[in-house]
Amino acid sequence: MTVEPQVKGWCPGAHRPMLSGDGLVVRVRPRAGRLTSAEALGLAGLSSTFGNGTLDLTSRANLQLRGVSEDDFPTVLATLEELDLLDQDADLEARRNILITPFRKSGGIEDRLTAALTRALPDLPPLPAKIGIAIDTGRTRVLGTASADFRFERDANDGLILRADGADKGVPVTEETAVPALIDLAQWLAKRVTPDLRRMRKVVTATGTPREASVFPVPMAARAQPGPVTAGLLVGAPFGQIPAVDLVRLLTDTGAPAIRLTPWRMLLLEGVTDTISASRAGFVTTLGNALLDADACPGAPYCPAASVETRTLARRLAPRLPAGLHVSGCSKGCARSAASPVTLVGREGRFDLVRDGHAWDEADEADLTEDQILKILTQDTPEA
Repeated sequence: MTVEPQVKGWCPGAHRPMLSGDGLVVRVRPRAGRLTSAEALGLAGLSSTFGNGTLDLTSRANLQLRGVSEDDFPTVLATLEELDLLDQDADLEARRNILITPFRKSGGIEDRLTAALTRALPDLPPLPAKIGIAIDTGRTRVLGTASADFRFERDANDGLILRADGADKGVPVTEETAVPALIDLAQWLAKRVTPDLRRMRKVVTATGTPREASVFPVPMAARAQPGPVTAGLLVGAPFGQIPAVDLVRLLTDTGAPAIRLTPWRMLLLEGVTDTISASRAGFVTTLGNALLDADACPGAPYCPAASVETRTLARRLAPRLPAGLHVSGCSKGCARSAASPVTLVGREGRFDLVRDGHAWDEADEADLTEDQILKILTQDTPEA
């Protein structure tokens, strides 16, 4: 029998870090998903001085410092405040789960909506901590697969809609009515949240769509890929792992004035076209890199729930398998909640193999060593 494991009901923040295997995990939520070069260099410095030297880019377009000691945490917090990367308090920080399209024009409606929604956060009813908002108001949607419960999007006539995650249609809104509509929908959700229904999609599936929803959103865009875009250059970070020294070199060599974070393990370097410097700094700049299609959590020794190291094996396997590899340190499957063609799950120092499933599903083959996995999965696929 397959049983989805229970995971933590909250995400780490700066005010409320999470203890992991190598120390505290301190999550930084840049406003509007954007960091100036000075702010990014400041985070790289904190990671090198007080963390493990690596920053994690999350699926909600945030950055995490890992390996921070409890003794150093006050200094890290004070530095984040100096960098203007700290919310006023933990409650506001926990509510500010706003994901914004990285392909927006600076100062456009996306930035204005983000500012208005941030001001209105105290007016929202109490909701589960992982509830989030997506501002995806381009001519095509790009955040449809990213985690969010409330989605601001466009319709076919270029009007704004507010759509509940999991619903096919949304409610027409204007820039002026967007915030009141969000508060109304949040109150609708709050009345239906239960211990088993804590996200909008599950509530919609169980209880139906709000009656006012009547307008379809615009279609989804093709998946974003590394390379030049209108606003600059998209570069990939395999597994969302960014060594601090590589980030420093990237910003220094490309001269990027700012970076925008994405939920796809990529950074958008504003105004940059220099792919050579970005590649030399260790980032993916070309299409078709298999590592950007693979998911692997930090694994052991960084996570106390993991009994296996994950990313070295993922790097070996990804170029030799079809897209969709997931290597998980345990059965919680934190790196990928969706099913995957190949999922490897750590258990007591070895791996279980799940085909076309989740990390918590029943294994097709169990108690495998890395050598056995390599033989099973790559016997018909010569190494690239």
